[in-house]
Amino acid sequence: MNNLAIRSLTALIGIPLIIWLTMLGGWFFFSLIALLSAIGLHEFYMLARHRGSIPQLAMGLVMGFCVNGIFFHRKVKPLIAEMLTGVSVLSAQSMFVYGVIFFVALILVVELFRGRPSPSLNAGTTLLGVFYVSLFFGTLIGIREMFNPLAFPEASAEHVYDWGGYMVIVVFASIWMCDSAAYFVGLGLGRNKLLPRVSPGKTREGAVGGFLAAVICFVLGKSLFLPFMSMGSAVVCGLIVGSIGQIGDMVESLLKRDSNVKDSSAIIPGHGGVLDRFDSLLMVSPVLFLYLQFFVVGLK
Repeated sequence: MNNLAIRSLTALIGIPLIIWLTMLGGWFFFSLIALLSAIGLHEFYMLARHRGSIPQLAMGLVMGFCVNGIFFHRKVKPLIAEMLTGVSVLSAQSMFVYGVIFFVALILVVELFRGRPSPSLNAGTTLLGVFYVSLFFGTLIGIREMFNPLAFPEASAEHVYDWGGYMVIVVFASIWMCDSAAYFVGLGLGRNKLLPRVSPGKTREGAVGGFLAAVICFVLGKSLFLPFMSMGSAVVCGLIVGSIGQIGDMVESLLKRDSNVKDSSAIIPGHGGVLDRFDSLLMVSPVLFLYLQFFVVGLK
């Protein structure tokens, strides 16, 4: 079976599965993102090893899972309150701050006793992986869980929670459209290199094509699935995907080029690794999370 057939078969299975778990939301979507986050973080640490770093794999994975959990705070809080009867449960913001303080200190102490070369590099790589992969993936959980019925009293609770699923799916679709348009426009019309030092195959013409495709896709998504969103907000979200998404793609290319590898791993048949497949999403998701929180949902 050739590579195109493998890629197509993987997409045929993977895309419906992702859509299904996204619309189910709750623990199903959290588990999906936590798994992708853990695999992506492992890939990041393996890339770092190519440059001589020896990150704390187990500590990073534990910290990364806890960071993912912060964005699932609204669902986790009742369980914690039930297990710790009479104990006041911290807010998500407080848990994040205290958790970062604890893990940073712990990682430095562990490095003190590891006896490995380049301890500052090891500790720095461990933390960078958590913030780049786990934190950024976690914001996608935050987007899915952001649509609280209390923020939209005029709509039914079930519909509001579904909006979170549709939002994530539209984000996925916009990124995929951006990538596809950038590739085909660059292939047909590309003349001027975008950033050859990092990604020699990308062109400015392709970047413009991807940018426009992302905006169009988000506007269509708003019209079909996101009634709460204004047209102006949909355009802004498309602009974020079209610009930040392509930057995220090149950031991951920079990391791979620095480590002198072609793919972050081979875990997704025909597509490489999690970082290869979701590199744009990693940069888009936190920016969209902040925009939606402060300018769309947060104002309701």
